Amino acid sequence: MGKLVVIDHPLVKHKLTIMRDEKTGPKEFRELLKEITLLIAYEATRRVPVYKKTVRTPLAEAEGYYFEDNKIVVVPILRAGLGMADGILELLPNASVGHIGIYRDPETLQAVEYYAKLPKLDDGSVIFVTDPMLATGVSAIKAIEIIKEQGGNDITLISLIAAPEGVKAVQDVHPDVDIYTAALDSHLNDHGYIIPGLGDAGDRLYRTK
Repeated sequence: MGKLVVIDHPLVKHKLTIMRDEKTGPKEFRELLKEITLLIAYEATRRVPVYKKTVRTPLAEAEGYYFEDNKIVVVPILRAGLGMADGILELLPNASVGHIGIYRDPETLQAVEYYAKLPKLDDGSVIFVTDPMLATGVSAIKAIEIIKEQGGNDITLISLIAAPEGVKAVQDVHPDVDIYTAALDSHLNDHGYIIPGLGDAGDRLYRTK
């Protein structure tokens, strides 16, 4: 079973509290989302494989480590996941980037795919899927399914806030996927929104409501 990791860091808690506040505007919301994602990604990338490398300092040879950043793939789920991709790319600027467009039908709450463009994936690809709100889990489940169909299997899901229902749904369908998040909230309401959550992340990022 994939693990659930809640990043219980004071900086993350502080920044997330500001994001939850309904008075926080889109500029600050975007900046905070990027900053929190960077902090989550710092922990999530501990599992990236590294290789030994010898370099010469001004004084002597030193044995260090490196990773193959061309094997790392960031896949934001459009549209809100875009706000998290920059946080990971701040740490891994040479990573490849794919995009998956999925929306949740408001009536059926099912995932509807409308776009998918991914780099070439293989067994060596280390993939990070970003979506701020892991609510029902249907969008994440569909995105991971698309990635697996295209050859990816080493997948980590990074969210800002998760609901227990969404975590369980992803783990039931994709038990091999680890989930990293900044908070595990109480529950979903009747409309599939996370409570207490922070509202619709996409709308708050881009002021579309």
